[in-house]
Amino acid sequence: MKTKTLLIALIAALAALLVWLLAFWEPVPPRPVLKVQPHERLQLATRPQGGDFTLQGARGQVALQDFRGKVVLLYFGYTYCPDVCPTSLALLAQALSSLTPEELARVQAIFVSVDPERDSVERLGEYAPFFHPAILGATGTPAQIAAVAAQYGASYARQPANADGLYAVDHSSLTSVIDPQGRLVASLPHGSSPQQIVDAVRPLLAGGTAR
Repeated sequence: MKTKTLLIALIAALAALLVWLLAFWEPVPPRPVLKVQPHERLQLATRPQGGDFTLQGARGQVALQDFRGKVVLLYFGYTYCPDVCPTSLALLAQALSSLTPEELARVQAIFVSVDPERDSVERLGEYAPFFHPAILGATGTPAQIAAVAAQYGASYARQPANADGLYAVDHSSLTSVIDPQGRLVASLPHGSSPQQIVDAVRPLLAGGTAR
C-alpha cells in the first residue's frame, strides 16, 4: 500500500512539473541565422552591395545590365538541392504567376548555381524554367560565381562527398531584389510568401521603392 501511495505521489508530482513547464517555461531563442540546408549554418558572406555581373545561361550570356528597365529577382542555389531551393523557387514561381502579363514582362528572375561542377548551362536551362518560364538559370566558373555571390552577400560551402561521390552544398537562401536601374534594394528572407515577393516588386514597377 505504501509503495502504491508513493507511486501515485510520484506520478502526480511529474504531472504537476509537466503542467508547469508547459505553462511557464520559455526556451532561450536561438541566434537568428540564415535558412540553409541542415549540414551547416552559414552567416552572410559579406555585406550585400549589389552590382553588375555577367554569367552564362542556356541561351547565352546572362548580364545584369541587359535587364535594365526590369525588376530582377536573384537567387543562389543548385539543382541537386533536396528541399530549400525547390521550396524557394516554387514560392517565387507563385509570385510571378500572380503578376499581370504587363507586370511579368518587366520582371526577370535569375537562379545562379553555386554548384558549377554539376550544373551545366543545359541542365539549368531545363531546371529553372520548370518552375516558371520567367526564371533563368545561370552559372560560370567557380571564380565568377564566388565574385557574384560576394556582391550579393550569398554564402555557400560544398560538403565532402559520400562513398558514392554525391555531395551537398550548404547555402544561404535569400532572394535579392534589384530595381530597374540595376540597384540592389532589398533581400527577402527564406520562406517569403508569394504575396511578400509581389509586394516587393510592384512598387518598383511603379517607380517607387521596395517595401
